[in-house]
This record gives sequence, structure tokens and C-alpha cells, in this order.
Amino acid sequence: MTRILVPYHLDERLPDLDVPVTPDVTVTVDLPEGDPWGRMARLYEAVAATVAETVRGGARPTVVSGDCTTSLGVVAGLQWAGLDPAIVWFDAHGDVQTLETTASGYLGGMPLRMLVGYRPDLVAGPLGLSAVAEERVVLVDARDLDPPEVAYLERAAIRRRGVDDLSADGLPDGPLYLHLDLDVVDPDDLPGLRFPAPGGPGLSPVVEALGRVIGTGRVAAVGVACTWRPGQGAAERVRPHLDAVLADWN
Repeated sequence: MTRILVPYHLDERLPDLDVPVTPDVTVTVDLPEGDPWGRMARLYEAVAATVAETVRGGARPTVVSGDCTTSLGVVAGLQWAGLDPAIVWFDAHGDVQTLETTASGYLGGMPLRMLVGYRPDLVAGPLGLSAVAEERVVLVDARDLDPPEVAYLERAAIRRRGVDDLSADGLPDGPLYLHLDLDVVDPDDLPGLRFPAPGGPGLSPVVEALGRVIGTGRVAAVGVACTWRPGQGAAERVRPHLDAVLADWN
């Protein structure tokens, strides 16, 4: 396993980001001036190249960053390496907003929607990222949804599961990209989250569910979104749990 750190939130570098792993590789890029989508596309091109090189070398990447949009680079990298990954996405939020539906304008609320084909001109096109079919995506938890996300998910082929009822039998075929936004954990169990969503599972049930996915032997890459504010102890709280579940993946 190769641990890859991408110390960014969207196009903002986070030099003080607390992470629960010790990285083997850190990806940083001198980003151009301009709109954030172009800047992120440049960053994720470097992420994709690092992921693809890791996979071609026979290792499995764990990519740790400060947001969920880095997943665009991870999935692109798996595709560059010749894989066709399905997605298992743990998140308190849906991440299926669009520029037309978002009330907040937050770009980090859109990556899963982009992975299944929304607005390829923004990032996917420049990366050569092919859309993942909705029916090859499992969204886990997603308890905090805006009305447009509810409406989209009601008609989409994306499968939805709770943390406790996620099983290997309900996963898509083929290689898997396993994505963990740590705000899936209830904020009472994890301090300092940027977008806390009460009413979620504890850290231990989340890790147990991750273990069931990893236990399939089909996880090609893991993405970990450390969506918390630095210096509040979240990384230290997560580290032993993440170390344990990733040890089963080595």
C-alpha cells in the first residue's frame, strides 16, 4: 500500500492539515491563476498520475486529502491504469449537488455527481475521466441531503445503504474505489468537523463497514477525506481505527 497525501481543500493548500496516516508521497502543484475548476483540474491531473503510477507498479493507493473532490483525480488515475472502478461512497452528505441546484455554492458538494457524468467540461474532460454508471455506485449513509439531492437520488440508479446494512453481497461487481468522508461519523464521536451532521453512526461501526468492503478483496484504491479543522484531535482519534482496517488491505 502507498499512502498519498494531497494537502488541499478544493484549490486551497492546507499546510497544517492533520491526517491520520504517515504519507509515503505528497502531491503539491504550483496552481495557475484563474477559476477554481481549472486549478483543481491541474491538481487532480497530478493526483491521477501518481495514482496510476502506483497501481501500475503493483501497489494500492490510499489517497488522503482535505475534501471529497480529490476523488476525481483518484478515479481518473485508476482509469488511466486500465481499471474500470465502481464506487462505494461513505459520506454524511450526498455530494450530488450541481451548479444549478446548490444553495450554498460550495463546490465540494458536487464530486459524486461529477463522477457519474455531470458537467464533464469542468474537470472530467481535462482529466480524460470517463463517467461511472450510476448503477455502479453505492452511497452509504448520506443522512444530510438538500431537497434537490433528495429529488435526484429518488430517480437515480445509485444504490443507497446504511452503515449497518452494508454487505459484500450488495456491492457492484469489479474493482472498487472506496471513498470515506470522515464526516459520516457522528460529530459527538469525532471533533472539529467542517460540516457536522448529527445523528450518524459512531466511528467503530463505520470502520466495521469499511472492513466488510475491504474484505471483498476487490478494493483498488481508498480515498480518505479529512473534512475537519486542524488542531482539534480528529486525526489522532481516527488513526488507530484506520490503521487497523487498512492493515487488512495490505
